[in-house]
Amino acid sequence: MKFTKYILLIFCCIAGTSCDDYLERFPLDNPSDETFLRTEAELDLAVTGVYNTLWFGGAGDVNGPFFQMLDAATDIGWERNTSSLQNLGMGNANADNAMISSYWSGFYRGIGRCNYILSKAEPLAAIVPEAKYNRLMAEVRFLRAYFYSIINELYGGVPLLTKPVLLNESQLPRNTKDEVTDFIIAELDAIAPSLLAETGTVNKGRANKGAALALKSRIALFNKRYEAAAQAASELMKLGTYSLHGDFTQLFQYAGQGSKEIIFSVQYLKGTKVHSLPRFFFSRIALGHSNKIPVQALVDSYACIDGLPIDKSPLFDPKKPFANRDPRLTQTVVLPQTRFINYLFETHPDSLMTLDYSTTPARRVQNVEATHAYATFSGYLWRKYTDVADFPDIDNSELGVILFRYAEVLLNYAEAKIELNQLDASVYEAINAVRQRPGVNMPPVTAGKTQAELRSIIRIERKSEFAGEGLRLFDIRRWNIGEDVMKGPLRGRIRNAFLSSAPRIDENGTPHYENVANASQMRVIETRSYSNERDNLWPIPRLEREVNPTLTQNPNY
Repeated sequence: MKFTKYILLIFCCIAGTSCDDYLERFPLDNPSDETFLRTEAELDLAVTGVYNTLWFGGAGDVNGPFFQMLDAATDIGWERNTSSLQNLGMGNANADNAMISSYWSGFYRGIGRCNYILSKAEPLAAIVPEAKYNRLMAEVRFLRAYFYSIINELYGGVPLLTKPVLLNESQLPRNTKDEVTDFIIAELDAIAPSLLAETGTVNKGRANKGAALALKSRIALFNKRYEAAAQAASELMKLGTYSLHGDFTQLFQYAGQGSKEIIFSVQYLKGTKVHSLPRFFFSRIALGHSNKIPVQALVDSYACIDGLPIDKSPLFDPKKPFANRDPRLTQTVVLPQTRFINYLFETHPDSLMTLDYSTTPARRVQNVEATHAYATFSGYLWRKYTDVADFPDIDNSELGVILFRYAEVLLNYAEAKIELNQLDASVYEAINAVRQRPGVNMPPVTAGKTQAELRSIIRIERKSEFAGEGLRLFDIRRWNIGEDVMKGPLRGRIRNAFLSSAPRIDENGTPHYENVANASQMRVIETRSYSNERDNLWPIPRLEREVNPTLTQNPNY
């Protein structure tokens, strides 16, 4: 049976114990059933169970992928419902924040499952075929490295556990961020030869060599290990396994699920495990809640089709602000006067009627986006991870969620080379491959740029390419630009007009509205604060420090 059909089988249930009860407290992860993991079939199920951690959704067990939640705590997005996530975005987070606590416990739970298998599986090497045994152990080690990569970036150095520990051994201090990064990279180097070279339909959803190289390139880049980042990305590029998808919109819909751009993704299956991204992202008229949304600062950061920012391009018309823009804008964001899930999306307060395209011909219906108190607060919605096939069953989506894709690897490579000041042709080739994929076709970046110019280009390119995919938080932190992009009003569009002129766009692609005459008419969703010294890391959860007093706290919490 396909791997994706097994993925609901939770490891701790197989072991006869409750994960939630037993593994809630850091770092106790040793199931009590000593009869488990004695057959090849049990090993298969146990390894499959580790993948369940990828379904983690954050505080309150949000029925959606954890990675997508993070963009709501950045300059490009907002979350209406979850106060703990709102507080992260506003710069008001503290050690009692529910989202912060849930990420710590959730990923340590996954790490505990990995450590249990790795500690118990060795006798099975005598009965499981060698190649399969080595592959399964490599997959577990990959997942453990991935879980560590998330919490290491979020909290900045965490206790590094590589085996189950007993209660009397649990008072362990934090390792440094560099020590955890060293561990992750060493693990990925060690396991790559044992992973599958490719995963076809039967093994869809399993980690393979490409996933290990993609994670290595990401984590090395995030930690300024540019030689390692460029090397890992280059090695993956040379595999010849992956390529950019020809339709950017389709990549995040059911039609793109088999794309060669996807390196590793979270798998869902109706009747097994589903998610509720349609409820979060769909418009009110399409039965959604519009509670996770993009904001004006993202919309205005997209360049025009001549490659120039909107404050420099002669193609930008404030009265027609969405015309002549980078196609990824409308492929990422649902803009007013565009079709979305069977309806014409419009948030102008006078547009009391809209079009329903589910009938032929289309019929006029009441437009709740203009009247509903909880319609999108910004005037925009996310288009990524929305598919009309999930309407009207909005809590039952099996659309896979991408964790690594080839475009990121190309831009990782380019950025690493830029930071090394190795500005050769391969840098331009990698950037332009992403910019010029079919359906995007942005003008190429021409040779002869300085390091500073290319640094600006790559930062804007990442923002345009990956918006809505959960990477923005990590980019803001590692570039140390939070105080520049996060502080001040978080704005939505003017509901009954357009901006009088283009805002000023800086080298990071961030819009500034001090020169816009009618900027005061923009909706202010909330006002945020940010300190690079404090907010570039989350605090260690208070409860974890009470249980384990050796855990030191991050500055200013």
